[in-house]
Amino acid sequence: MPPKAKKAGAKRDAAAGASLPAAEFKTRCLELMDRVRETGVEYIVTKHGRPVAKLVPYVPDARRKSFGALKGTVLKYERPFDPIDAERDIHKA
Repeated sequence: MPPKAKKAGAKRDAAAGASLPAAEFKTRCLELMDRVRETGVEYIVTKHGRPVAKLVPYVPDARRKSFGALKGTVLKYERPFDPIDAERDIHKA
């Protein structure tokens, strides 16, 4: 009795950074996205043997956004429209 044929993508799924043809990626896209999210494995999508895309896990940007970064830093300012006590002349050179 001949040995059973393995699934086409089974060998490629085992290796990290596995590459797979675009047609196979198209048929298994949702499954591969779930696997990337769960395990962190990366896939390289090829077209005619040349790499065209890379499927990697999403990592949110850890840096703080600049808009609103100073929110809550001014504790209290009672008279915002009163002139400044110090003498200032904007026309001095």
